[in-house]
Amino acid sequence: MTADAFLLYGTPSVEAEPVRLRAGALTADLVNGNLRTIRHGGIEVLRAIAYVVRDRDWGTHEPVLTDLVIDQGPESFSVSYSASCIVPEGSRLDFRATIEASADGQLVFDVSALPESDFETNRCGFCILHPIAGLAGSPVTVEHTDGSVMETKLPHLIDPWQPFKNLRAISHEVRPGVVAECRMEGDAFEMEDQRNWSDASYKTYVRPLALPWPYVLPAGETLRQTISLRVTGDGKVPAAATAAEHIRVELGEAGPLLPDIGVIIYPDEVDAPLENLQMLSALGPQQLMFHYDPTCGHGLGALQSYARLAAAYPVETTLECVVSCVGDLDAELSGVADMVRQAGLKLSAIAVSPSVDRQSTPPGSAWPQCPPLEDVYAAARRAFPDIRLGGGMFSYFTELNRKRVPADLLDFVTHCTCPIVHAADDLSVMQSLEALPFITASVRAIFGAKPYRIGPSTIAMRQNPYGGATKANPHRQRIAMADRDPRHAGLFAAAWTIGYAARVAPAGLEMLTLSGFAGPFGVLAASGEPVGEGEPRPIFQAVRGLCELAGHRHVAARTSDETRVLTLAARSPSGKTVMWLANLTASDVTVDISGFERRHLVMTPYAITRIG
Repeated sequence: MTADAFLLYGTPSVEAEPVRLRAGALTADLVNGNLRTIRHGGIEVLRAIAYVVRDRDWGTHEPVLTDLVIDQGPESFSVSYSASCIVPEGSRLDFRATIEASADGQLVFDVSALPESDFETNRCGFCILHPIAGLAGSPVTVEHTDGSVMETKLPHLIDPWQPFKNLRAISHEVRPGVVAECRMEGDAFEMEDQRNWSDASYKTYVRPLALPWPYVLPAGETLRQTISLRVTGDGKVPAAATAAEHIRVELGEAGPLLPDIGVIIYPDEVDAPLENLQMLSALGPQQLMFHYDPTCGHGLGALQSYARLAAAYPVETTLECVVSCVGDLDAELSGVADMVRQAGLKLSAIAVSPSVDRQSTPPGSAWPQCPPLEDVYAAARRAFPDIRLGGGMFSYFTELNRKRVPADLLDFVTHCTCPIVHAADDLSVMQSLEALPFITASVRAIFGAKPYRIGPSTIAMRQNPYGGATKANPHRQRIAMADRDPRHAGLFAAAWTIGYAARVAPAGLEMLTLSGFAGPFGVLAASGEPVGEGEPRPIFQAVRGLCELAGHRHVAARTSDETRVLTLAARSPSGKTVMWLANLTASDVTVDISGFERRHLVMTPYAITRIG
């Protein structure tokens, strides 16, 4: 790594390098006792095999590993270790793991777990991740726990529920003539489409969600599970690409206009943009999104503060309005409208969503009490007859996919995403960008050409639909479901932001919101960050670049390795082509930009660069 870790990640902490394991054509990375990036002949077969222990809020316990032994032979490898999960209340789960692989394409991961005392969990066992690149929509063979076998396909559009249940094994073609079978023993498994949460994988996990959770593992009772991967066939092994190869950029045809860029503003963050209007103008967002939640005590004072900002920075405005749905809907929403008028707040649009819809309803769970969305939208339309009305979900695409709103009553649909719902390591966060085109394609399949907005979508989680609260992160770690993330303050977030915009640009969004102005989701730094307090974070440059491209015509663009570099291209009204490049990795990469002002560009870790 050639750059300072603090500047890259907003924290001096750097993830440990994985241990690369090899058994003939089979390779895997060992990360904290689990396997990542399992390849055969250089092609990713599985994204991960991981033994996961979840708490009652779906947070992940980090096990402490001991007695780790790694034996790398000439044509095989083996790994063994012990591990413990200890919760603050004092209960403890110990497990023993072994991993063995051989050159004939066989890999076995076996875990025996033993609770020292009764151990509460939402899930304890294996998760297997199949990648989506090259696999989405492809044929698979599924074997069920009753022995029946089904020839089917992985979902192409995102499945809101579980595409496969009662799984014993699943097989797919790795390349012509080569098939991978993943077999699961020790419990009932099912698959969910993790693209719902912007994870770049299909996840097969233990214990059906229809069963009660949390549940208790009884003290002294051993729980054993085994995952076996078998790769068979004699297909030709492709020549491996090298990381030293230059990445090529290819430009295509012009497409839809690029969206307006918004910033999210919360009541306690209004002073910062008011005191830094020059910097807000330099950032240049076309829209201000004001969050309003009566269940958090927001009222006239919040709306008055928004009115001051809207008057000082006169652009389009949207009120993101949570509807408590307690009592009469007309009374609640007309009350909001009266306060908006009293505050002098000029709105361009309002987006409404019932408060209960911010919480997820997993498969097998009872839907919470909620008025029909038709009634909510009708009341909002009566209260705000002269501005545009939006709806959808203030949480994630998952919830919108499972509760599809009556969009014919709306002027636009909206949802957010968050890349750290299930995992928070650097690789998983960047890989989440792969899922975004599937999300936008699924929204378009459901809602057609209805105007479509995304955001606020940030690395950190602003609200947890799957538990009681987001995770506090005072020590700036990489934590799933955290309310703030150190990487938002580093170059990492700038690269992720450009990559995000590049992945959703073909969908023709009307608005995209990827930051706030101040606070944990903002473009201005807090104390103790790589840049001085109140100074622009690296993400400022990325968001400003997107603001400058708003309304320009998107130009189809791709790179020869989109796992390392993404590109966003646009054509201005004058016909000039502008391109942003983002290095998604912690390594230097060389990009071939023939046709622009120079032939090659060396990009440092997580760098973003404007060309043209």
